[in-house]
Amino acid sequence: MEGASFQGKLFIFTAPSGAGKTTIVKHILKKYDHLGFSVSATTRDKRAHETHGQDYYFIPVDDFKKKIADGAFIEWEEVYSDQFYGTLQSEVDRIWGQGKHLVFDIDVRGAKNIKSTYGDRCMAVFVRPPSVHTLIERLKNRNTETPESLGKRISKVKKEMEYENCFDFTLVNDILEISFLEAEHIVETFSQRTPAYD
Repeated sequence: MEGASFQGKLFIFTAPSGAGKTTIVKHILKKYDHLGFSVSATTRDKRAHETHGQDYYFIPVDDFKKKIADGAFIEWEEVYSDQFYGTLQSEVDRIWGQGKHLVFDIDVRGAKNIKSTYGDRCMAVFVRPPSVHTLIERLKNRNTETPESLGKRISKVKKEMEYENCFDFTLVNDILEISFLEAEHIVETFSQRTPAYD
């Protein structure tokens, strides 16, 4: 990282599940070619519509744990028992090697860890729904959860909402077109800003 000629920035979009951060991230990646998406690693099973290396790097649990021991991750966490998620240092190096700024679409704890590591080089955006009630309705309307897993997710959402003040900016995702414009403004402004120590 220190020897890289391109001193890239990091854009983190974080939110409770269902707040719409992925839709916003896809929009800015499509609009700006100077951004590269940081693909997270996970031990969870690949879903039918997902592609290894594009949606996630799907890694067996034992391999993931070995990578943790080897210091291969800039951040990682065990979300549920033996279900790990993390960001590989090699992914950061890959995108900066292309001369692009990094974009993350990750949960609040991972976002907090990256922000604490990279400080001023990092713009961390908390995407929140207009209300918790709206968010719960969105999760229910997805129809992708069992009642048990929906209950777990709602409980996690309520905890994650408490992290809002840990980040640089809160984007209230009520009207999607306005959210897109706000995200564009954040990217354009921060891409041009020079950190004090650069």
